[in-house]
Amino acid sequence: MRKIELYDTTLRDGAQSEDVSFSVEDKLRIAEELDGLGIHFIEGGWPGSNPRDVEFFQKAKKLRLKNSSLAAFGSTHHASNKASDDPNIKSLLRSGAPVITIFGKSWDFHVSHALKISRAANLDLISNSVSYLKKRVTKVFFDAEHFFDGYKANPEYALLSLKAAAEGGADLLVLCDTNGGMLPQDIGEIVKSVALNFSVPVGIHAHNDSDCAVANSIMALESGASHVQGTINGLGERCGNANLVSIIPNLKLKLGYDCVSLQNTKKLKVVSRFVTEIANLRHFKRQPYVGDSAFAHKGGAHVNAVLKHSGTYEHIRPELVGNYRRVLVSDLAGKSNVLMKAKEYNLKIESDSPKIKNIVRELKELENQGFQYEGAEASFELLMKKQLRLHKKFFTLIGARVIIEKRKEGEEPISEATIMVEVGGKTEHTAATGNGPVNALDNALRKALEKFYPQLKDVKLLDYKVRVLTAGKGTSAKVRVLIESGDEEHKWGTVGVSENIIEASWQALVDSIEYKLLKG
Repeated sequence: MRKIELYDTTLRDGAQSEDVSFSVEDKLRIAEELDGLGIHFIEGGWPGSNPRDVEFFQKAKKLRLKNSSLAAFGSTHHASNKASDDPNIKSLLRSGAPVITIFGKSWDFHVSHALKISRAANLDLISNSVSYLKKRVTKVFFDAEHFFDGYKANPEYALLSLKAAAEGGADLLVLCDTNGGMLPQDIGEIVKSVALNFSVPVGIHAHNDSDCAVANSIMALESGASHVQGTINGLGERCGNANLVSIIPNLKLKLGYDCVSLQNTKKLKVVSRFVTEIANLRHFKRQPYVGDSAFAHKGGAHVNAVLKHSGTYEHIRPELVGNYRRVLVSDLAGKSNVLMKAKEYNLKIESDSPKIKNIVRELKELENQGFQYEGAEASFELLMKKQLRLHKKFFTLIGARVIIEKRKEGEEPISEATIMVEVGGKTEHTAATGNGPVNALDNALRKALEKFYPQLKDVKLLDYKVRVLTAGKGTSAKVRVLIESGDEEHKWGTVGVSENIIEASWQALVDSIEYKLLKG
């Protein structure tokens, strides 16, 4: 089985993403997750560029990494300095990283326009930098910046840049599609040419500006490369880098390469979500392999087939990457969807039960009114339990009122909700303010019910979305409210629909509370 080295640059290249900023502590935590995933090399940052990366490498010395080696990133020495006197080279060595990755120019266009030195002088920079570092650290990797563009423009000089690194003692020649504009056929042909001309191992570093970074990386590995660089979730400059979360299962599960263990591929969804959370980004639900929608089935015919054999509409078993199958419920749903959801909810119901038809019929009627259960599965579970007579009514609304008062121009309005509910023959009448009418209503309802159901103190409203359903009716339009709630362990979604946004919100809030109380 052919061995492929995985090199993660989330902490350096991924941190250059727009809207992403990792603290030192963030980077240390991510490094530990990457080590647990079985990544071979973790690029910690560029210690010559900022104090944060200097601090990271100092603190990273205390990490007990079991699978990964840390790499420090930097450039070749400046043309005005010797390698031994160059501040960037010195900072790389001070990092204490056993692996150093330096980039150099392989496109003659950059040599003349960016560095403004001769082509020969650039080759000396590469050779001298690699040679100096190689005598002082375990491994030196050379990133040939803009290599593919350089090869297309002047293949002879691009290959000379690799030769300079190889003669300097580089352990790896990494071919970079820095502008991200290459297509797979370009990558394949060029990597084959390089692999034939050099005995030093070849790697690939692809950016995603043409949406081909994963395909380009795989093509490079199929064409002779043995090392691939990328980031978790494809984070990176501009459109991002090659996504290791897709590359790893493609290599391991589809091509049979030795990169991480099968046990570790099952960690992919967890690691993907961990990095998303640390980066304070929303997880991309349609992300291949690990997204919430990656193994979600909506059409009745699809669900029926998947029930018989998962391979009918799934390219792998979702468990192999730590994901799971989801059956969505909508007006496209049929008997198979409902049966699978019943199994998921641990509800016992026979396949020939007339209650199945009743549930499907009610579902289609409600969706015709504007309800949507794909993002509100807690509401759908309640719907099923009501049909199966497994639902319990925990409280009865006697009355509710919401007041919005704006007292002064330029000041935010004040929202207050008053509510009266009956629980077990006892009446509770209370009021609460909030940041807007829905928040006030939510606060008042919880205040009234927590006396009877203290477990509601754990529930938080995590997200609130409103969508106008009937275009052209202006402020009288019907709206759909989707609410995401959660406690210490779980999250759930509920839905409400009405011409009145407060009523739609009330429906979703009540479902959220009833779902929590039914679950205990």
